[in-house]
Amino acid sequence: MDHSSYQSPFSWRYGSPEMRALWSEHTKRRLWRKVWVTLAEAQAEFGLVTPSQVQDLRNHQDSIDLPRALEIEAEIQHDLMAELRTFAEQCPVGGKIIHLGATSMDIEDNAEALRLRQGLDLLIRRLSDLLLALTEKIEQYAHLPVIGYTHLQPAEPLTLGYRFALYAQDLFEDYQVLADLHRKIRGKGFKGAVGSAASYAELLGLENLDRFEALLSQKLDLPFYPIANQTYPRKQDFLILSALAGLGASIYKLAFDLRLLQNPMIGEWREPFGRTQVGSSAMPFKRNPIRAERINSLARLLITYASIAWQNAAHSLLERTLDDSANRRIILPEAFLTTDELLLTALTIVKGLEVDKVAIERNLHNYLPFAVMERVLMALVKRGADRQAMHEQLRQHALKAWQALQQGQANPLAQSLSQDEAILRYLRAEEITDLFQNAEHYVGVSACRAIQMADVIRQRLKGQGPRDLYPQAR
Repeated sequence: MDHSSYQSPFSWRYGSPEMRALWSEHTKRRLWRKVWVTLAEAQAEFGLVTPSQVQDLRNHQDSIDLPRALEIEAEIQHDLMAELRTFAEQCPVGGKIIHLGATSMDIEDNAEALRLRQGLDLLIRRLSDLLLALTEKIEQYAHLPVIGYTHLQPAEPLTLGYRFALYAQDLFEDYQVLADLHRKIRGKGFKGAVGSAASYAELLGLENLDRFEALLSQKLDLPFYPIANQTYPRKQDFLILSALAGLGASIYKLAFDLRLLQNPMIGEWREPFGRTQVGSSAMPFKRNPIRAERINSLARLLITYASIAWQNAAHSLLERTLDDSANRRIILPEAFLTTDELLLTALTIVKGLEVDKVAIERNLHNYLPFAVMERVLMALVKRGADRQAMHEQLRQHALKAWQALQQGQANPLAQSLSQDEAILRYLRAEEITDLFQNAEHYVGVSACRAIQMADVIRQRLKGQGPRDLYPQAR
């Protein structure tokens, strides 16, 4: 790389070598040539092209000469035509029949659809790895009670496995959306300059067009839109990038929660931190959650690509305008590279996540008594107490207990409730004490639902489970 000139961070810092290779100029041009060769093969079956011409094209299909193509492009200002001329120069027998009847987007958009599908295939595999890593965490911590937080305030307990299952559920829905989109990706087909396929009708006869396009679809292993103009509908880009943005939101939440829980005031989780890793240039003690922060930073960028794709779809006037072309060179590869980086980073975090059970126990000890108040309230009402009156009574006790905690004292809640005459009219002191015993087990269905979710995900990823995310609801 020439670091004396601007390089995109996606060229070397973010994303994987596999994803960068997929969105490279070489891959794009190899796909263009694949479509040209396939077009010639189909035309040969209709007698328009000779077998020797097709073989000549096949022989040079992978002979990418980017310097020559760029030299021609500098002169003619058209990248696909420059590649076409380069390919033709290499093919003394077949060069003169390349692109017969086609318009540029017959080549570009079918190639782009193939590349989008390959990109989704890679992301789906990455997401599958992340889901499997999460299921391991779900099963490992299915029964470990932790204090829950609502409004960033301590609330009631749940299990850590259940919290992991919430992230996994979101990501599993993203998995199913991406898998569905992967199956539905379609190319433009071969429909010419405005979608009417008039040029192909002239070459083959109108009666042969359906068979011709079906043959090309089969050879490329790519379904085609039945209706297109000069391009495939740009709605497809929007749907794909929106799905990637949705996946980004799921990963963002996981990373943001990690940043909160890594705060030493809570201290329950920590992302992996290398033995020689530096947290701060000024403060040697710092252990900053840089991976989670990277996820949050890049995921904010990801949503903007979906917005631009929306505008491309909405502003594609009549049969085609070119005002989407320049930004699609940026938003498509960068959306896939961003998502790639998010998944890779999230996988590193989940696999290396450190769970601090001492901090979890400390927070449970401090805040669990407040959660028991709901149990007390329900017990009081079952004995005939006025719910609203008891709610206010318990609230006053809670406020005093909060003050005690803030002053560094032990939580006095159990003792103060056991001495309240209004409460003792309905519950004996020992009954109140019993409600505070084993309060960490006040986690409802957390453990069993978490394990259930892990099982659903595992079976689905193995191809053995139902497609429905919620089979138990049937």
